[in-house]
Amino acid sequence: MICGRVEESAVITGLLRAARSGRGGALVIRGEAGIGKSALLHHLDDDGMRLLRGSGVEAEAELPYAGLHLLLRTAAHRFDELPAEQAGALRTAFGPGGADRFLVGLAVLTLFGLLAAERPLLCVVDDAHWLDAASAEALLFAARRLDTEPVALLLVVREPHAPEFPAPGVPDLRLEGLDDAAADALLPADLLEDVRTRILAEARGNPLALLELPAIRTALGYEPAPLRTSVQRMLAARIAEQPPRTRTLLLVAALADTGGAALVLDAAESLGASVEDLAPAERAGLLHLVGGTFVFGHPLLRSSACCGAEVPRRLEAHRALAERLDRGRRAWHLAAATVQPDEEIAAELEESAAEVRRRGGYAAVAALYERAAALTPDRRQRGRRLIAAAKAAADAGRPERAAGFVADTAGFLTDPVDLAEAAGVDALLAQDRGAQPYRALIEEAADVAARAPELAGHLLFRAAKNAWESGDLAAVVDAARSADALGRTNSDLVAALARAATGFQRLTSGGATDGVAAVREMRSALGPSTGPPRKRVMIVWSHVWLGDFRTAHNLAAVLVDSCRAEGALGALPDAVAVLALAQMQLGMHAEAWASGTEGLRLADELGHASAAGVLTVVLAHLAAVEGDDERCRSLLSDARGHGVPPVALRATRALNLADLAAGRPEAVVARADDIAAGLTRMDARNGLPDLVEAAVRTGRPERAQEPCDWYADWATHIGRSWAAAIAQRCRALLSEDPEPHYAAAVRLHRDGDDVPFERARTELLYGEWLRRRHRRVDARVQLRSALEIFERLKARPWAERAREELRATGESRLPASQPRLTPQERQVVRLAATGLTNRDIGAQLFLSPRTVGYHLSNAYAKLGVTSRLELARLTDLAS
Repeated sequence: MICGRVEESAVITGLLRAARSGRGGALVIRGEAGIGKSALLHHLDDDGMRLLRGSGVEAEAELPYAGLHLLLRTAAHRFDELPAEQAGALRTAFGPGGADRFLVGLAVLTLFGLLAAERPLLCVVDDAHWLDAASAEALLFAARRLDTEPVALLLVVREPHAPEFPAPGVPDLRLEGLDDAAADALLPADLLEDVRTRILAEARGNPLALLELPAIRTALGYEPAPLRTSVQRMLAARIAEQPPRTRTLLLVAALADTGGAALVLDAAESLGASVEDLAPAERAGLLHLVGGTFVFGHPLLRSSACCGAEVPRRLEAHRALAERLDRGRRAWHLAAATVQPDEEIAAELEESAAEVRRRGGYAAVAALYERAAALTPDRRQRGRRLIAAAKAAADAGRPERAAGFVADTAGFLTDPVDLAEAAGVDALLAQDRGAQPYRALIEEAADVAARAPELAGHLLFRAAKNAWESGDLAAVVDAARSADALGRTNSDLVAALARAATGFQRLTSGGATDGVAAVREMRSALGPSTGPPRKRVMIVWSHVWLGDFRTAHNLAAVLVDSCRAEGALGALPDAVAVLALAQMQLGMHAEAWASGTEGLRLADELGHASAAGVLTVVLAHLAAVEGDDERCRSLLSDARGHGVPPVALRATRALNLADLAAGRPEAVVARADDIAAGLTRMDARNGLPDLVEAAVRTGRPERAQEPCDWYADWATHIGRSWAAAIAQRCRALLSEDPEPHYAAAVRLHRDGDDVPFERARTELLYGEWLRRRHRRVDARVQLRSALEIFERLKARPWAERAREELRATGESRLPASQPRLTPQERQVVRLAATGLTNRDIGAQLFLSPRTVGYHLSNAYAKLGVTSRLELARLTDLAS
């Protein structure tokens, strides 16, 4: 019977009861060492639930996925039942390379659901504060998505005097000290009163201290000390009572990367211990052999065994383990076995980092470089390794760590080249946050041009790109002139970027000529779509600028998969952003909703303001197309907060669409001057046809002529049929004889058919014109096609407009509007219609199979179907 903890027990019992009924959840149980967290869990009434138990390990806190491996090792034989991508991610995570953090999290969620399908699952993770970052992230990913699974996840965290364990979205249960009555009841009845009083004051309600302190004070002559010290000394004293060879075995087990008995015993034997020395530790409740794995009797015993050992013995144990491990793990233990700088070991860590980089796993690369830097004797070399750690951390999506590494270089770097390289990493981090320190980059490039021409070229290109995105065209030109004057190897690339920026800046005739040609030159200079993810993002954007959305989509989809597989989360939000944009343009609205929602969450979590701006506007654009005016304006309010000129212009375009959908063309015309005066006008071009239509609808065609000419100039030079079709549509709106232009526009749209929403708008306008000319039969052909596309895209205001026009032609049989599915339901239904199982769908959408089933059930009811076969017959689910 546990003493006290009535309310705390009720909270946990409620969680387990809900899990057994199918409503899973998670809880973080926090409290100081010995406060009774383990005791509370020991007295749980799990009522036959399946138990999965693991623990964080201090010695493994920097080893990616070490904690997850300990938790899931007994379920490893079930990995083959997971979707192939998830099983592969878990196996990769448990190997020497890196893995996609979000895919690993989804694999954990799916595995929990798989185990719970047999009987409700209780998963307990002790010492979660010692979990490595990758394991913690995967478990928290699953914890926030257990609501439809019969799973209860309990994460036990020691506070304070331990690493912080933030768990956003997961409720906390904080254990405080026992009250005086409960504390006194734990003490021996025959304890002297003065000793009892001192122990009660010292223990402050900590159950472990209350149980152990009386005996320890007698045996060791222990003097009062801070609680953390007393608990550690208490456990260290129990270890110190063991025979020397047992202490050696305890130490090796504590330091081992894994609890596997074979490795521990092999290393311990080289130090004079053997399996026979386990018996005293088992009798004392310190260490047990369970299923081929060593398990400590208390979470703090491992750290006590490590910290309580003499330094020479601890170093010997690390070396013994290093001799029995592969190269990557060996380097970790060699580093831990070293108390002085050692270039040989630092170099081995650096080599390990290079090997891991080739396989991906940027977070592991950063940790390896960090440890290598700490062991580097030469100050400059230490600083350069910190820069490498910063680059890897930035690529891994760990901006805070990257910034910390850059700051640490200040004490080691004095050479201008090294400082410029550090400044480049700092600027990259600033760019992700939405800042653009391009002037400083131009100055840094000039300082190092003679000695580091390649570095100078990279800095100037980044400066030009950042300046363009900030709307500072003078700085773009300055960067290009600097590159040319310095004779940099990539001066042509920088010059092309500058010409593109200045060319697209001019909306007047001729600007598109230079801009389009320069983007093509820049794309050619960037080379094939291989290499670093951020370079590949730039290549995808070049295809977007030239209106080649199909190629942009294909390259972006490959890039997103690559970023996930390599753990390159630093570039992932940007890759998802351009993918969502391409999907939107291609009429893949369900996919764009899913990509945009996921990408925005990623961008917010990683602090990528620039990507968040693009993604927010994509979602706003989709909301405008669907006629969700309130949602569109709410999203645009968020987007404008990013303050980046291209985002502001894209936001204006989405707002114009919302106003056109709601029948407010005058509001669109009112913004025409703002768009024309914008600092960065490339993103204004796609919105020029909206201005043309709005101006004509408000009876002010004179306001439409210039936008029409500007757009036509650009469409001519990019050579895309969809753009030429829209240019013809604009001419039709302004022409006294519009039919030849409308006919040409429809023909061009149908030849390319890359931008279905714009095709439907053209057919709608043409159909309206034909209907007004009383050519009802001809009008119906255009209006039916437009209505079918609008319905498929869920563009309800536009569909209703087409439907009204069809009614005006005398059409009596009109297709019914489709039920309004949520974006998640649309995505699930679209994939289910292709025959994918719930598990396969969950693998693609980062959902559990149970959650997929929930969305599918809701969608069935809305669509009036009962099976995947019936879904497949609904043609409007294609996109």
